[in-house]
Amino acid sequence: MTKPFYAEPILNSPYEVPTRHHALSESGEPLDHPPIEGRRRSKYVAPVPKSRKSKVGEKTQASLDLDQEARDGGSRYNPTPIINEIRGHIASWRSLPNPNDWGVTPVTQRLLQHWRSDSFSGPRPFYCQAEAVETAIWLSEVARKNKQYSHIFRHLEEANQDANPEIFRLALKLATGAGKTTVMAMLIAWQSINAARQPNSTLFSRGFLIVAPGITIKDRLRVLNPSDGNSYYRSRELVPQDMMADLNKAKIEIVNYHVFQRRKAHELNAVGLRLMKGWKGEQIEELETEGQMLQRACGDLLQMKNVVVINDEAHHCYRERPGTHEEDELKGEEKEEAKENNEAARLWISGIEALKRKVGVRAVYDLSATPFFLRGSGYEEGTLFPWVVSDFSLVDAIECGIVKLPRVPVSDNSVNAATPVYRNLWDHIGKKMPKKGAGKSGDLDPHSLPAELQTALYSLYSHYEQEFEAWRKVGIGVPPVFIVVCNNTSSSKLIYEWISGWEREVEGERQTKHQGNLELFRNYDRNGNPLPRMNTLLIDSQQLESGEALDSNFREIAKAEIEQFKREKAERDGAVEAEKVSEAELLREVMNTVGQKGRLGEQVRCVVSVSMLTEGWDANTVTHILGVRAFGTQLLCEQVIGRGLRRQSYELNDRGLFNTEYADILGIPFDFATEPQTVVRNPPKPTTRVYALKERSNLSIQFPRVAGYRTELPSDRFSASFDPDSVLTLTPELVGPCTVRLEGLVGEGIDISPDALDDMRTSEVAIRLTKFLIERYLRDGTEDPPYMLYNQVQPITRRWVNECLKLTGGTKAGMLTYAELAEKASELIYQAIVRSAGEEGESVVKAMLDPYNPHGYTDHVSFITTKQTLWETRLSHVNYVVCDSDWEAEFARVVEAHPATISYVKNQALGFEVPYRSGSAPRRYLPDFIIQLADARGPDDPLNLIVEVKGFRGLDEQIKAETMTNLWVPGVNNLKVYGRWEFAEFRNAFAMEEDYAKLIDTIGLGGKECLTAPNKA
Repeated sequence: MTKPFYAEPILNSPYEVPTRHHALSESGEPLDHPPIEGRRRSKYVAPVPKSRKSKVGEKTQASLDLDQEARDGGSRYNPTPIINEIRGHIASWRSLPNPNDWGVTPVTQRLLQHWRSDSFSGPRPFYCQAEAVETAIWLSEVARKNKQYSHIFRHLEEANQDANPEIFRLALKLATGAGKTTVMAMLIAWQSINAARQPNSTLFSRGFLIVAPGITIKDRLRVLNPSDGNSYYRSRELVPQDMMADLNKAKIEIVNYHVFQRRKAHELNAVGLRLMKGWKGEQIEELETEGQMLQRACGDLLQMKNVVVINDEAHHCYRERPGTHEEDELKGEEKEEAKENNEAARLWISGIEALKRKVGVRAVYDLSATPFFLRGSGYEEGTLFPWVVSDFSLVDAIECGIVKLPRVPVSDNSVNAATPVYRNLWDHIGKKMPKKGAGKSGDLDPHSLPAELQTALYSLYSHYEQEFEAWRKVGIGVPPVFIVVCNNTSSSKLIYEWISGWEREVEGERQTKHQGNLELFRNYDRNGNPLPRMNTLLIDSQQLESGEALDSNFREIAKAEIEQFKREKAERDGAVEAEKVSEAELLREVMNTVGQKGRLGEQVRCVVSVSMLTEGWDANTVTHILGVRAFGTQLLCEQVIGRGLRRQSYELNDRGLFNTEYADILGIPFDFATEPQTVVRNPPKPTTRVYALKERSNLSIQFPRVAGYRTELPSDRFSASFDPDSVLTLTPELVGPCTVRLEGLVGEGIDISPDALDDMRTSEVAIRLTKFLIERYLRDGTEDPPYMLYNQVQPITRRWVNECLKLTGGTKAGMLTYAELAEKASELIYQAIVRSAGEEGESVVKAMLDPYNPHGYTDHVSFITTKQTLWETRLSHVNYVVCDSDWEAEFARVVEAHPATISYVKNQALGFEVPYRSGSAPRRYLPDFIIQLADARGPDDPLNLIVEVKGFRGLDEQIKAETMTNLWVPGVNNLKVYGRWEFAEFRNAFAMEEDYAKLIDTIGLGGKECLTAPNKA
């Protein structure tokens, strides 16, 4: 019987807090138990063999402790309890309904509301992304002000003091594929916009140094620059349009940690050096100073104070524990690897420490899927950084569908092996594989690969063939990708040649000796000629990531491949462009575009890599992974498996969840998903760029950004003008069931209902509503409520209760004393009072504009959509209307067909929002369209018409319409600087053309009283 985990691995929406989780054993294996209600607690689970360094009888580290000799038993730096405690505080804080209770700045409040909303054209931030940023916000803006959280900061300060004595770091742990780049963008937006609006604040900064482990990630992080054409702030709508001007004030430098290496101060040869020293032999500085290095690495940031540092893949950044000799205990390639890790980590953290000494560092945020100490650090390999404050693990990501589900072997027909051979292939072949540098002595024979490795390649490839054919049949357009991760260059070359074919030099000429063993991955045709497009790619990740020139040995190994891609680039972009790029840049371009249509790596099917492939490699077409190297910890396993976990499709199914996608793994001892499952393959939906067309700048529309309203009602008299939109209908849907049947196992049943509310008279309801209305809407700021207005307001309230309150389904008038309903009722009464004052010809409403960005334009619209219902525009500044319904498509057709239409735009990624109140919390409403019309005043003085296309119209929509009609429209018109504005609703899909024409005729006649007549269906 299939375990629940394999039958239904995805339990939760990616956009909501996880509410269920699968039962796992202590070693991380799924159990045959039904899903457990509630969120999984953060717990360090390492379902992999222990480090080889451990010996029988040797006491291993039982806790995540930095100071193993601490008197308190070695547990004071265990981050797990702190992570779970912070998670609980965040959940309580997030649940506060009123933003004014969050204890954050107005900018932070606005950003949090935006990120939590569903007003995104494409996917909105995942819950795990929002939680990571909210953790940083809560610690910085909320917890620091409250003594009850001092123990959290004490834990973090002590942990940092031991491991990072010169800097203070916070680590955010997100599974590979969960979108760390988006989190970085959100952190930058939060810090920089706050800093721009509060330049003297000690909490925020406009300067950011983003440090990556290699040049590939550095290139990918360009989207964090607001000026980049594909910046996440615009393309993913992470920042409201009206805040972009403040975001643009940020200074951002993106570097790979290699820039912290102090370079030669001069290029003098030995003779020149002697001349410079002179006859006295004066010492000359041969390396640049620390200040020169920082000037080169950090540029304009040195002009600022207290910058923010964001470390991507931060597990590469640490200072090794002093007084340990772990490297001495290792041998061979393991010792060399540990030494390289420590040198790189030391360089990285030293650069940040130097920056702090120079200009100060306000905060350091570490982002990583695996924030663990590496081998040779002096800490137990795989120990979690004790300054981790937020954790969204791989298991959590799988249960939310954010990443693919990795599958590994569970059984085979080997007789003598205790575990499946392909679970940890290296144990069976390691001693048979060539050592590093073995290929220098001559060409190795690919036929000499160990038999177990060849069988593993054939086995995984056979499944790849099925996947390849399935992708072809559904028309996905790019092939699935098979990756092999090797331990050294000699092994990778041997496997690469075995897979794709190989050449040898015979009597001074290159000859093809073999066309390759795996047909779909061959780089040669049947006649031994190189294929016009290579199917298999050989990459040395460490070579490419430094940004330096290729090592001569690797250049020779990949010579044919480099030449092939140069020819292909010349065909695509021209010979001049092909010659401009270096060999390393060319290979990076191929690797970074694997699986991307129309790019150099589009048709690559197999990648053979030295090292871990590139961290941050964002290919989402990887389906098969083979590990040909040693694996000892969770860190190594997750790093390699993570290369294949990025989803291909982010479309929700009819249950509001992602469909399961899989990655099949051999050779990596990762004990997780094991049972075979049938995969439903959905071709990815094509994407369309929606943007403002420069050639249509004459159709640009300007709109005001309204932050609130100021009303000046007459103090001597009040009246109210009620209309159909003033009606409030109470239903069981609003207040809960009003008749409930109770029955026992035997005996007579009873019905219960809220009859106690029958004793509350209508006059008492009106009295309470009057008091609420005065306190909420008629008081001036923080002054005392003007109860002297009671006698003027109470008759209006009583008339509303008698004329506009409708009771259905057993509801009672007394239910208006519920705070939520009292809010809505008071809003409707207040709108009627404002409407009446306006009808008497008094300008009682003025719109209050955003002080930082008082208006916006259609010029800045730019986003990507996967929606298929698009209307290609003719009279809009923006190229498409992205239709959320057929109604909107029909409305776009009607608008473009009418001769009175000058210009129009769909309000998507436009930044046009209308503040309103529904209940206790302030909200923002996004109308559907803005249209410019040539009415009786002609095209030189157009009427700006805001339109809502709506089918079902509930109470919230009713209050939105009232706000538009009674507050926004008159408030903006009274400003007299943004032209004339009106509002209309269209609620009959089958009469849109007639209603629109009737509306235009009414406007043309100069009438206003019938402007919204088509809406009153």
